[in-house]
Amino acid sequence: MCGIAGFCDFDNDFMREREKWTDVLIDMRTSISHRGHDQTGEYLDRSAGLSHTRLSIRDISGGRQPMIRSVAGNEYAIVYNGEIYNTDELEPELRRRGYNFETTCDTEVILYAYIEYGLRCAEMLNGIFSFAIWDAGRRRLVLCRDRLGVKPLFYSIKERLLVFGSEIKALFRHPAIKPIIDEDSMREIFAIGPARTPGCGVFRGINELLPGHIAVFSDDGISEHAFWELSAKPHSDTLEETVEHVGFLVRDAIRRQMVSDVPVCSFLSGGLDSSIITAVAAEYMRKHGAALDTFSFDFSENDEFFKSNSFQPTRDKPFVDMLVKSLPVRHTYLECTDEELADCLYGAVDARDLPGMTDVDASLLFFCGLVKKQNKVALTGECADEIFGGYPWFYRPGLFDADGFPWSHDIEARTVLLREKTVSSLGLYEYARKRYIDALDAVPRLEGENCEEARRREIGCLNMRWFMQTLLDRMDRCSMAYGLEVRVPFADHRIVEYLYNVPWSMKYRDGTEKALLRDACRGLLPDEVLWRKKSPYPKTYNPEYERILSRRLRDILSDKNAPINEFLDREKAEMFLSSPKDYGRPWFGQLMAGPQMAAYLLQINYWLIKYGA
Repeated sequence: MCGIAGFCDFDNDFMREREKWTDVLIDMRTSISHRGHDQTGEYLDRSAGLSHTRLSIRDISGGRQPMIRSVAGNEYAIVYNGEIYNTDELEPELRRRGYNFETTCDTEVILYAYIEYGLRCAEMLNGIFSFAIWDAGRRRLVLCRDRLGVKPLFYSIKERLLVFGSEIKALFRHPAIKPIIDEDSMREIFAIGPARTPGCGVFRGINELLPGHIAVFSDDGISEHAFWELSAKPHSDTLEETVEHVGFLVRDAIRRQMVSDVPVCSFLSGGLDSSIITAVAAEYMRKHGAALDTFSFDFSENDEFFKSNSFQPTRDKPFVDMLVKSLPVRHTYLECTDEELADCLYGAVDARDLPGMTDVDASLLFFCGLVKKQNKVALTGECADEIFGGYPWFYRPGLFDADGFPWSHDIEARTVLLREKTVSSLGLYEYARKRYIDALDAVPRLEGENCEEARRREIGCLNMRWFMQTLLDRMDRCSMAYGLEVRVPFADHRIVEYLYNVPWSMKYRDGTEKALLRDACRGLLPDEVLWRKKSPYPKTYNPEYERILSRRLRDILSDKNAPINEFLDREKAEMFLSSPKDYGRPWFGQLMAGPQMAAYLLQINYWLIKYGA
């Protein structure tokens, strides 16, 4: 992976002040240098500038960017972040069409595909990517983002200037773009966060290119269109055919994503999804004469404090132990203390440029820093629950039929510590409602489906476009904060396209969630793991973590200059701190309840201070 940034302005001639604008490009890519320290580069033309900071994964010596090629008298330059998994299929045809390759990296394949096929090149790519191409002959800047939005790409437009970057912080290094937090920003934070409305960068004037979209910025302004969309259609395969096809797609996606010129590792929780990824990857590595490195995460003293509950009925470690004994892997157990977890809350805001999933982000950030000391590329089981229907809101009454985003439908739980004036003046209930209705209107539907199946299609689409995007944002920023490339095989668009139309009766059987995935992967895992009840991402059960959060939030409440106090009801906050365990309703997903509300407020306050509110 890498970091990209740049700008385009048709009312400027950057060559007149070449040194000044080169310095801006350097400053922009330096702000995201954590995404890759191996190589850097800049490109400057009259109307456009591109910059790149590289994490070398493929063609380590020859894949320098920006990559520049001249064809038929026209110059093209590309900066790119991601991995393309079907380069071996695309390259031969490009060679037959007369293109001579100077490298073995996927960057050159993308650039030549664009030169040959134009904007249609995006449809041909299987991978995770965001890229910018300056087409000097046509005087246009092309921005593109992968189908599921695994790789980020933000931009801002001011008149005839466009500024873009892999992370929001890169945009703020351009002299024309400043961080502005307005009322809509706070509506996103309080009514929607840690999710974001698709395309919204929360700060005023900051946009994110939508997943599966390509944009062209030229003298005529910006135009954007989808090169890929979910499509609703009848599913005609039998159960046996469906199981077989899913088994092929999952295995093929994992094997494709093993492509790398550096060793690949995996995150192994002992749950179904990461165990499938690990089993296939370990066999791939064994055939190539190597052992797969694996890593599991937990919190210190959970041996003492863990308590079984409906969401997390068992600890992960016994299942990790079982897999480590049955697979050819080299395993490392990683732990995080509660003080380290609390301290990482602020680093997680720095990584995402926004408040996020609190300790879920903070712990991942901490663990990714440890993994990066040994590996540069990791596989994760992220996204399987959204695609195969693993969350309780796909089937549990009260969540399934909730009138709102199923992971965040209880708006009262989100706003219980806010002043009534904050809730009413920002119109938080109305804002969340409008986002939900708009999201439902955009769901691809199949005519003739019964109400129950139509609702599951709604939930599936909402999960992929909203909840899954939040988790992918988290994974990208927390891993790339340390220059660790994380790949997500379950987000292969072929799996997503197919599963979107598979009926629920095939995905969920005999009271077992993700039964289809389990059937499709029989023989890969011990039965104890294959049929293990879903257990979410690990959390700390040590009450010391809540005490740390309470102390820090009390310090903020007593600070008259703390910006979060403008929005909080002090009396309600004090009552909450006196008995946080009484505030047990989840307000986002399954894991974010009372302690995470305290952590979220800490993150918001830090964010408001950082960006000058």
